Amino acid sequence: MSGTETGSGTAGPGGSPGRRRPLGAGTGAAGPGDPAPSAARNGPAPAASATSTAVTGIAVLVTNDPALGEGPLGLLRDAAVVLDGERVAWAGPSHRAPAADTRVDAAGRAAVPGFVDSHSHLVFDGDRTEEFNARMSGRPYAAGGIRTTVAATRAATDERLHANVARYVAEALRQGTTVIETKSGYGLTADQEARALRIAAAHTDEVTFLGAHIVPPEYADDPAGYVGLVTGPMLDACAPHARWIDVFCERGAFDGDQARAVLTAGAARGLVPRVHANQLSYGPGVRLAVELGAASADHCTHLTDEDVDALAQGETVATLLPGAEFSTRAAWPDARRLLDAGVTVALSTDCNPGSSFTSSMPFCIALAVRDMGMTPDEALWAATAGGAAALRRTDTGRITPGARGDLVLLDAPSPVHLAYRPGVPLVSAVWRSGERVH
Repeated sequence: MSGTETGSGTAGPGGSPGRRRPLGAGTGAAGPGDPAPSAARNGPAPAASATSTAVTGIAVLVTNDPALGEGPLGLLRDAAVVLDGERVAWAGPSHRAPAADTRVDAAGRAAVPGFVDSHSHLVFDGDRTEEFNARMSGRPYAAGGIRTTVAATRAATDERLHANVARYVAEALRQGTTVIETKSGYGLTADQEARALRIAAAHTDEVTFLGAHIVPPEYADDPAGYVGLVTGPMLDACAPHARWIDVFCERGAFDGDQARAVLTAGAARGLVPRVHANQLSYGPGVRLAVELGAASADHCTHLTDEDVDALAQGETVATLLPGAEFSTRAAWPDARRLLDAGVTVALSTDCNPGSSFTSSMPFCIALAVRDMGMTPDEALWAATAGGAAALRRTDTGRITPGARGDLVLLDAPSPVHLAYRPGVPLVSAVWRSGERVH
């Protein structure tokens, strides 16, 4: 690939309310053969420049805008994209590309919108290697699961947690993820949860309060008391730092009544609900999510016909997390069943140290195609526009004029290679908000 790229800034128009800052805001542009710029830092993004970039010679461009091209993905062949400042200014045939300050020859590569990872847990310390090794080896293991991570996270310094989040955000960015949501949930005290959210908010604006992850050991004999803490002093401390509120509605975590109390309390404080729903067993999580107008019901592994009907008739996105099933050898969600019913489906990584320690959206696309009944086109849409829908955003997940300039160039002639060549590092270049960041 030839040419150099410049550009920076924050999100374009059309996003949902609230602050918008590019994930892991970078520090400059990279030319071909140069080291990639720093992928993550704290603080606000740099001011937008007036520089425009035309990326031409794209073999297949996925716009996710059927008005621009062929089929649901809005495919354009022999295409070009012009990024002006932080936004997409133009997309169309390469030979008609308007003038720009710089030009980049994609040389027959495919290009897709930046991936939108709408579910991750990045504010943590330690790992659970021994737990994973035992599970994969068929050996019993009696460590504390989430509680192990809670203990390590509580003991970590702010500086260490910042460094950990920056590392995983940068790792995701190199693999094409330009928007990422992340949660608290490994502190489980008012102070620790608020600390986690402040740290998360330094790296992304898509921040979720998950005080209702599990009942911590100190409340093992008083789960109602813990729900009271989550909906009272903990929510008071955390609401100013988050956009979303989540709850793990599952046997062994929080039942339907407890989940309702947490979500309605959060909604009263202006936080939008999301739900960990129906991951390990059948339960009330999915229908509760739809009833309360949650942005997403995440996992959706064990669904009744009534659950599927509720999702199809509501506005809640079903977010599927195949990394969790891969890492736990659990049953796969039936994406085909959801899609055939007309449910909006998103794909995300669920990046966390216990059940899905991957930040790779391409890997999740490949799993969804291989094991969940999705076509390559459906999986790609779910990992881009679907993730944006799960975050109630219209400014990203697509390449159309006015959208945020989030573009991923693949070292492949077709986006199908994301599923066709699993595990291969196909991301050749990444622009986020119009700025070359990888």
